[in-house]
Amino acid sequence: MKVLYFGTYDRAAPRNSQVVSCLRGAGVEVLERHRDVWGVQNWSLGLRQMTRVLKAERSLARDEEREADLVLVGYPGHFDLRAARRIARGRPIVFNPLISLHDTLVGDRQRFRPWSPAARLLQVVDQGAFRSADLVVADTEAHASFFRRAFGLREDRVDVALVGAEEALFRPGWQPPEPFHVLFVGKLIPLHGLDTILAAAALLPDVPFRVVGDGQLSPLLDGRPDNVDHVQWIPYPELPTAYQRAGCALGIFDTGSKASRVIPNKVFQGLACGRPVITADTPAARELLSHGMDGLLVPAGDPEALAAAVWQIAGDPRLARRLADAGRATYETRASEEVLGAQWRSLLERAAVRR
Repeated sequence: MKVLYFGTYDRAAPRNSQVVSCLRGAGVEVLERHRDVWGVQNWSLGLRQMTRVLKAERSLARDEEREADLVLVGYPGHFDLRAARRIARGRPIVFNPLISLHDTLVGDRQRFRPWSPAARLLQVVDQGAFRSADLVVADTEAHASFFRRAFGLREDRVDVALVGAEEALFRPGWQPPEPFHVLFVGKLIPLHGLDTILAAAALLPDVPFRVVGDGQLSPLLDGRPDNVDHVQWIPYPELPTAYQRAGCALGIFDTGSKASRVIPNKVFQGLACGRPVITADTPAARELLSHGMDGLLVPAGDPEALAAAVWQIAGDPRLARRLADAGRATYETRASEEVLGAQWRSLLERAAVRR
């Protein structure tokens, strides 16, 4: 099978690199046709950025690729579907969106007001992208249900493949023993629930917390508790070492609707590195984890519950080891590159047959 991975997708995004790696591992030949548009201007919708997008789409639509069995539009390729349809020439179009632009930028991050021109543009782009794909691949069943409702898609037009982790980097590894500390890695967007993490840290003054990342909610760290260390940036290849040295890894804790539908990269990365993981108890999280078995699930937005879970792991090395081992086993059976590669290949083959 030969697949064209197509669009203005973010090559640095784990969702894209992971899908390409999984497919190639499953014996699929993956060709790439890419135009770099977003970069440091990620999610800008100004006139200059839109001009860059339009130029990229015209360039993408001019090139031809006749050998691929189907076209797979990468994340965040919401603007790319028209160009994909032109070069596909009747072959199936599969969309790997990861998110709805309107849901993320208007609902979650509140970058644009709901009735602003930018918000209306995002809604139009979302509708056109999701409805023009022959198959949409969501990252969780909860997100798939949302896409079906939001865009009026039939049941068979949406499938699911978990995010996983890049196994060339994220895997168990021995590190010199360090004092127990809690690790959170992220872009510090509302979805993550940074306020809940900082409030939990304040309840555990003797337990070190390490927050790695920068972003929209960075100002919350100005008044952080003394036991919270903030590192703005770690080179991506060094993140596995940070996980391997941590006593436990945190997921997300926001109470918003989007947080209930996703399992973020950081959860899969923590599991892949063999660390105990704590995240919010949401419908999406329960698609992968069982509380007390292979992770600890706490109510979203509840710092007391998060603090209690951290204290439980910090005070019980045997529990920490059991959760870590079980979490790694869950990762291997549900989200490894081998498992996801076979799943991706199967759903793409079905898409090709249906077309």
